[in-house]
Amino acid sequence: MQRWKQYGGLVGLFAAFLAAGYWGFTATGGALPWAKRSAKALQRGVQESGGALVDLGRGIVVAGPIRKGGLMLEFGGLVLLMVVLGVGVYVYVDRYGGFEDGERSA
Repeated sequence: MQRWKQYGGLVGLFAAFLAAGYWGFTATGGALPWAKRSAKALQRGVQESGGALVDLGRGIVVAGPIRKGGLMLEFGGLVLLMVVLGVGVYVYVDRYGGFEDGERSA
C-alpha cells in the first residue's frame, strides 16, 4: 500500500471519529449538564460530610451510589482484581528483572 493512501486513510478515520464525537457531544447537550451535576455533587458532599477517607471508627468511605445501589460486592471484586493485578506485575518484574540498561532500545 502506498504511503499517501495510509496517511489519507488515517486522516479520514480521524475525521470520522472527530465528527462522531462532536455529534455525540452536541446531541447530549455538551458538557454543561455534567458540569452542573458535578458541581451539585461536590457542594452536597461538602455540606453533608467531610473528613478522611479511612477512619478506623467508620471504615472505608465508599461513594453513595455504590453503597446505596447494592454494588458493594462488585466494587470489592474490582478492588481485589486491581490488587491481584498490581501484585502480579510486581512479581513479574521482580522475577524477570525488567529491562537492563543494555537491553533498552532507543
